[in-house]
Amino acid sequence: MELEAEAEAEKMTVASWLCSPSEESAELWDWNRTWYTDMPSFTPCFQNTVLLWIPCIYLWVLFPFYYFYLQRNSRGYIRMSAVFKSKMVLAFALLLLCFSSIFFTLWQAVQGVPQARGLILSPAVQIVTLILVVFLTQTERLKGVQSSGLLLVYWLLCFFPAAISFSSKIQHALEGGFRKDAFHHVSSYIYFTLILSELVLCCFTDQPPFFSQDTAENPCPEGRASFVSRITFWWLLGLLWKGYRQPLRTEDLWSLTRENTSKEIVTQIEEAWRKNCAVKQVAESVQFRSEQAREECEEASLLLRTEYCPSKPLLKAFWSLFRPSFLLGTLSLVIGDIFLFLIPTTLSLFLGFIADPEAPSWKGYFYAMLLFLLACLQTLFEQRYMYVCLALGVKLKTAVTGLVYRKILVLSAAAKKTTTVGEIVNLVSVDVQKLTDLIVYVNGTWLAPVRIIICFVFLCQLLGPPALTSVAVFLFLLPLNFVITKKRSHFQEVQMQHKDRRAKLISSALGNIKTLKLHGWEEHFTGQALHVRMQELQALKTSQFLFSASLASFHSSTFLIAFVMFAVYTLADEHNVLNAQKAFVSLALVNILNTAHSFLPFSINAVMQARVSLKRLATFLCLEELEPPTVECDSSDCMKGYVVVRNGTFSWGRKDPPCLKRINLAIPQGSLCAVVGPVGAGKSSLLSALLGELWRTEGCVLLKGPVAFVPQEPWVQNASVEGNVVFGQGMDRRWYERVISACALQTDLEGFPAGSQTEIGEKGMNLSGGQKQRLALARAVYRKAAVYLLDDPLSAVDAQVGQHIFEQVIGPSGLLKDKTRLLVTNSVHLLPQVDSVIVMADGQISEVGCSQELVQREGALAEFLRTHSTKEKEGQALQGAGAGHEMIPPGHVDHQGKFAEREGGGYRPSKGGMTALKTGGEREFTGRVKSSVYLSYLRAGGSLFWAYIVFLFICQQVASFSRSYWLSLWANDPVCNGTQQHTQLRVGVFFSLGVAQALSKFGSAAAVFLAGAVASRRLFARLLRDIVRSPMMFFEQTPTGDLLNRFSKEMDSVDSIIPDKLKSLLGFVFHLLEIYIAIIVATPIAVVAIVPLTALYAAFQSFFVATSCQLKRLEARSRSSVYSHIAETFQGSSGIRAYRDQQRFVWQSDVKVDENQRAAFPAVVADRWLATNLELLGNGLVLTAAVLAVASKPHLSPGMVGFSVSCALQVTGILNWMVRSLAETENNMVSVERVRDYLETPKEGPWTLRSNFLTENWPSEGAIEFKGYSLRYRPDLELSLKNVNIKIYEQEKIGICGRTGAGKSSLAMGLLRLVEAAEGEILIDGINIAQLGLHDLRRKISIIPQDPVLFPDSLRRNLDPLNEHSDEDIWIALERVLLKSFVWDLPERLAYECSEGGGNLSVGQQQLFCLARALLRKTRILVLDEATAAVDPKTDLQIQSTIKTQFRECTVLTIAHRVKTVMDCDRILVMENGQVAEFDTPETLIGQKGLFYRMAEESGLV
Repeated sequence: MELEAEAEAEKMTVASWLCSPSEESAELWDWNRTWYTDMPSFTPCFQNTVLLWIPCIYLWVLFPFYYFYLQRNSRGYIRMSAVFKSKMVLAFALLLLCFSSIFFTLWQAVQGVPQARGLILSPAVQIVTLILVVFLTQTERLKGVQSSGLLLVYWLLCFFPAAISFSSKIQHALEGGFRKDAFHHVSSYIYFTLILSELVLCCFTDQPPFFSQDTAENPCPEGRASFVSRITFWWLLGLLWKGYRQPLRTEDLWSLTRENTSKEIVTQIEEAWRKNCAVKQVAESVQFRSEQAREECEEASLLLRTEYCPSKPLLKAFWSLFRPSFLLGTLSLVIGDIFLFLIPTTLSLFLGFIADPEAPSWKGYFYAMLLFLLACLQTLFEQRYMYVCLALGVKLKTAVTGLVYRKILVLSAAAKKTTTVGEIVNLVSVDVQKLTDLIVYVNGTWLAPVRIIICFVFLCQLLGPPALTSVAVFLFLLPLNFVITKKRSHFQEVQMQHKDRRAKLISSALGNIKTLKLHGWEEHFTGQALHVRMQELQALKTSQFLFSASLASFHSSTFLIAFVMFAVYTLADEHNVLNAQKAFVSLALVNILNTAHSFLPFSINAVMQARVSLKRLATFLCLEELEPPTVECDSSDCMKGYVVVRNGTFSWGRKDPPCLKRINLAIPQGSLCAVVGPVGAGKSSLLSALLGELWRTEGCVLLKGPVAFVPQEPWVQNASVEGNVVFGQGMDRRWYERVISACALQTDLEGFPAGSQTEIGEKGMNLSGGQKQRLALARAVYRKAAVYLLDDPLSAVDAQVGQHIFEQVIGPSGLLKDKTRLLVTNSVHLLPQVDSVIVMADGQISEVGCSQELVQREGALAEFLRTHSTKEKEGQALQGAGAGHEMIPPGHVDHQGKFAEREGGGYRPSKGGMTALKTGGEREFTGRVKSSVYLSYLRAGGSLFWAYIVFLFICQQVASFSRSYWLSLWANDPVCNGTQQHTQLRVGVFFSLGVAQALSKFGSAAAVFLAGAVASRRLFARLLRDIVRSPMMFFEQTPTGDLLNRFSKEMDSVDSIIPDKLKSLLGFVFHLLEIYIAIIVATPIAVVAIVPLTALYAAFQSFFVATSCQLKRLEARSRSSVYSHIAETFQGSSGIRAYRDQQRFVWQSDVKVDENQRAAFPAVVADRWLATNLELLGNGLVLTAAVLAVASKPHLSPGMVGFSVSCALQVTGILNWMVRSLAETENNMVSVERVRDYLETPKEGPWTLRSNFLTENWPSEGAIEFKGYSLRYRPDLELSLKNVNIKIYEQEKIGICGRTGAGKSSLAMGLLRLVEAAEGEILIDGINIAQLGLHDLRRKISIIPQDPVLFPDSLRRNLDPLNEHSDEDIWIALERVLLKSFVWDLPERLAYECSEGGGNLSVGQQQLFCLARALLRKTRILVLDEATAAVDPKTDLQIQSTIKTQFRECTVLTIAHRVKTVMDCDRILVMENGQVAEFDTPETLIGQKGLFYRMAEESGLV
C-alpha cells in the first residue's frame, strides 16, 4: 500500500508540474473521463502534452537511421517544385503558430493568469521537431526523394491529436466556451488545417530528380510513386489497366533500374564469391567424383554428388549481397506478427463487450475499428515482407544465372565432360526456384517457434493450467511432421536425381533427333524417357502422399489442440465454464499456433531443399577451370616465331595422362604449316593446346596477336548468316563480300530465302555440313586475325569447292597469305604448297620440315605418303578431317550431319517469296487461358476422379461447419449453479466431427495430388510423343531451348505447382462457402456486405488475371531465350574463347536475363498488389461484421457473435488466398497451354503399319527404284528433286556425286522419308515405301552419316541401343572396324561411358563406332554420307575394305564430295540441280566426257 501511495504521489507531482491547477482537471489522465463514461474524452493536459509529443518522439528516434540512409542513397536532386514550396510554407506557418502559442502563454503568465508548463514545453518541442522536419524536407529534395514515408507517418501521427483537439474545441465552442479562450480555439483550428494540408501534400510525389543514374525509356513507376501507393502497390495500376485492355507486349514492360540489372548484380555476386571462396580448382575432387560416378551409378550425375563442394562460401556470398534488404523484410515480418497477436487480444475484449449488457456501445465500435486497423497494419507489413523476399528472389535468379553462365565460359575440358546442358538448365530453373523459396520461408525456422511460445502463453492466461495440455498435443504432432518432412525431403532428392537423368536423356535425344529418326529409335528413346519419368513420378507421388498426411496433420492439429484443451478444461472441473470469449479467442490463438506449426515444416523443408540446390550449384561453380593464359617463354623464343611451343606437355585434365608430350615448334610470321598424322595422333589436340584448352603440365606456349579458330566440327549460332560471319565485329561491306566470295558462299546466299539476312536454325540445322564448315571459315577470315588455327576445314566440301577455298583463302595466294596459318589436314597433295609440315604420331611431333626434305628422309611422312599412295595415284582429293586424339568438341555438340546438301536444293524458294526463314519463334498466346486447356488437364487426370474429389471436399467442409456450429452451441449453453449441462456429449460430438474432417482432408488432398500425377504423366507422354513424331523441319525451326523449357520448367509446374494450387483453390472455395453460411446464419444482414464485397473481389480477380497471365507468358518466352543461349554457349565455348569474345557473349546473356526479369518483376508486384488489396477489402468485411454485431447486440448471443466475427476474421485470408490461388492456377495453367503447344503441329507418318505384303526378311534383295520422284522441303519452296527416274539393282554399289546443292543428300532424305515425296514414288523390292510405317522402313536401312553421333551412355548401348546382339557380336563388329584393341584397353571396355556428343573420343573414332553400329544392323541397304571424311588415308583404306567385304551382299549408296571415293562403284549417279544428269558405269561416264568427266578431271583422275 505504501508503494502504491508513493507511485500515486509521484504521478500527481508530474501532473501538477505539467498541468495547470486552474483547469477543469489538473490530472494528466482520468479513467472516469476517458474510459468509464458514455462520452469519452482525454484530459486537456493529456491533449496538450503527451498526444503532441508522440509524433515528435517518433521522428527523433528514427531520424539518425533515416539520415544515414539518405547519405548512402542519392538519386540526384529535385528542383524546388510547387509541392516542395507548399510543404515549406506550411512548415514555417506551423513554426510561426507554435511561436505565437509560446508568446501568448508567456504574455498571459505576465498578466498573472496561471499557465501550465506543458503549454510552453509542448510548443517548444514542436518547434525543434518542425525545424528537423524542414531540414529533412530539404535533405530529401537534395537526395532525390520524391515521396517521404517517414514524414507521411509523422504528419499522420500529428493529425490524430490535432483532430482530437479540433473536435474537443468544437464541442467546447458549442457549449459557449469560445469567448473564454478564443486564441486557443483559433490556433487549434489553424493547426488542424495546416496539419491536414501537410498530410495531403505528403500523399503527392515531387518531380523526378536531375542527374539520376536511371535514364531508362520506360522506367519503373515505383520510384515516382507516393508512399501510400508504394505500400498498397497501386503504382502497378497503369500496367494492370494496359494489360486488361489489350495483351501486353515486351515493349510495355518497365526497364530495370540500374541496381536490378544483371551487370550490377552479377558484378557484386562475383566479387562476393571470389572473396568468400578461394579461387582454387580442386582437380583431385573432380577426378574422384568422376571415378566415384562410374563405381556408384552409371546414370548418376556429378551435380548430384555434392559432398566436396564449398556451399558455405556461396551462401556467404549471397548473404553479403542481399543481407540489408532481407533484414528490412524480416523487420517488417516481425512488426506484422506483433499486430497479428494483438488481433485475438482485441477480439477477446470485443467478445467481453458483447457479453456485458451494461457496456456503452462506443466501446464496441472502438473495438471494431481497432480490429480493422490492426488487421490492415498486419496486412501491410506482411505483404511488404513478401514483396521484399520475392523481389530478392528475382535478383537471386539473375545472380545465379550470371554466375552459371560465366562459369560455362571457363570450364575445362575435363570438367565439361561431367555435366550436360540439361543439368545446367535445371540449375538455373529448378534449383534457383528452391533458393527463392528459401528466402520466403527461412524466417519460419525461428519465427514459428516464437509464435508457438507466445500462443501458449496467451492460452495459459485465458484457460489456465488446462491450456498446457495443448503442449503435449503439439509435442506429439511436431516430431510427426518433422519425420514426414524428412521422409519427404528424401523422396524429393530421389525425384531430383530422376529429373536430372530425364533432363540429360531428353537433352541428348533432342540434340541428336536426326540420328534417332534415321535409325528408327524414337520408340526406344521414348520408352527410356517414360521409364525414368515413371520413377520420377513414383518418388513424386510418395512425396505428395506424405505431404497430404502433413496437411491433414496440420489441419487436424487445430481441432486436436482445441479438443484437448476444452475437454480437460471442462471435464477437470465442472465449474469451468466454456463461454464464447474463451472458446473463440482460444480458437483464434490456436489458428495462429496452427499456422506457425504448419509454417515450421514448410520452412524446414524449404531449407533442406535449398541446401541440396545450393550444394548442386556450388559443385558446378567449383568445377575445374581452364588455366589462365600465361607467357613464360624467354625473349629468344619469342623472336623465333608467331606460334611458339617449348617442351610442352599437355593433358585434358590436371590428373589425366598426357595426350601431347615434349612438343617443340616455332612457326614464323606469315607461314603456312600443315599438321598431318593418323587418327588419334594428336593433331586436333595440338590446336587445342595452342588455344589453352588443354592443361599445360610442362613448357610454355606463345601466340602473338589475335587468333582465329576453325574447329573440325563447325559451331554455328542461331542468328543470321551475316551475324555468324561478322560475329560481333563492325560491318565492312567490301571485306565481307570478298570473304563470302573466297569461301564459296556466294552461290549459297543467292539461294537462301533472305540472302545474308537468312536466319540459321539452332546448331545450323537448316544448313548442310559443307555450308556450316564454310560459314565457320568465313567467320575466321573476316576476323583479320594474326594467327589462324584451321582444323581440317576442307573435309566437308567437294573437290572443286575445296580447291577454290585453298586457292582463295588458305594457300599462298589466298586472303590469308600474310597470316600465320596452322592447317590440320590429311590431304597430302597440299603438302608441296605449304611452307612446313608437322608430322604427329602418338601425341608427339615426329618430324618437322618442308615436304620434300621430309620425304627424302624416308621417315614418318614418307610412310604416311606411302599409305596414302596405295589408295590414290596422286594426292588429288581434298579429304580427311584430322581427327585429333580425344578432341573435346565445343560443348554439347549436336553432331547432326546434315544429309541435305540443300544450299541450292532445299533452300531455294520461289522467286516471289524471298522471306527469311524465322527460327526460334514460339506460338504466341494472349488473353486468359482458354477453358479447353482446363478441360484437357481435368480429362488427363480423369473426369470421374475429379467428381470424387469434389465429393470429398464437400464432406470435409460439412464436417468443419458442423464442428464450429457445435462449438457455438456449446458456448451458449446456460450456466446453472456455476456449471454447464451435457458437457460430455458436447466433447464427444466435437471429437467425432473433428476426426471426420481430418480423414476427409487427407483423402481430398491425396486424391488431388494423385489426379495431378496421373495428368502429369499423360501430358508428359503426349508432349514427348508430339515432339518425337514431328518432322525434321520442326526441329530445324524450333530452338532446343524452347523444347527443354517445356520439359523442365513447364513440366515442373504441371508436376508440383498446379496440383497444389488446385488443391488450395478447391479447399478455399468450399471453406468460403462454409464461412458465408456461418456469417449469414449469425447475422443475416451481413449479406448486404458480403454480396458486393464478393463482386468486388471477382472484379479484382478478373482485372488481375488478364495481366498476370500475359506476364507469365512473356516471362516463359524470355526464359526460353535464356536457356537457348546457355545451351548455345555451352556448345561453342571453345570457339568463343578462341576469338576472345567472352565479354560480348556475357553481355548478350545479361541482356537476355534482363529481358526475362523485366517480365518476372511485374509478375511479383502484381501478386503483391492482389494480395494486399484483397486483404484490405477483407478487413472491411471484418469491420462490417463487427459493427453489425454491435448494432444487433440485444438480439445476438455471445456464441453466435464469436462464431460470426471469428469467421469474418478468417474470410479475409480465405478470400485472398482463394483469388490468389485462382490467379496462380490460371498463371500456371499457361504451362499446360505451352505443353499442349505442339499438339497440332504437323506429324510424321505412323511408325508401323500392318502390311500383308511386308515379310519379316524384307527387303530380301535390296533393289531400289525411283519413279517420277520429286521432293520439296517446305510447301513454299521449289522442288529439290525433280522427276527422278532411276533403278538400282540388288547388291549394286552406287556412287552419288554432284556439285554442292545438286540434291545428293536429298535422295537419302527421300529414301528414309525424312521428307515426304511431292510427286512420284520410291519402290524397294517392288514395295512403295510410302505404304510402310516409318520404323518398318528405317530399321531396314543402315546409314553412316557424315557427322558421327554418340549418346552419353555406355559404348555397348551406343552400338546396340535395342539390345538385340550379344557381346560376342559386338566384339566381332569392333574388330572389323579396327577398334577392338582400343576398346579392350579402356577401363570398362564395353561399359565405358561416352561423354555428351562422344567428346572423350576423337571424331575419327566416333565415325568408326558408327560403322560398327551399321555392321551390327545387317540390313540389305546401306547409305554412306562421306562416312570416311574424318579418318586418315590408311584407316580410310581399311574401312573401304571392310565395307566391300562385310556389305558385299548389300545395296550400297555412297554419297561423296570426292570423285575418287566412288570410282570403284558399279555405277555412278551424277546429280545436277535436283535432276539426274548422268547414270552409268564410271568407265562409260568418263568416255562420254560429260559432267562426271569434268569432275574427275578437276580431281586429277583423268
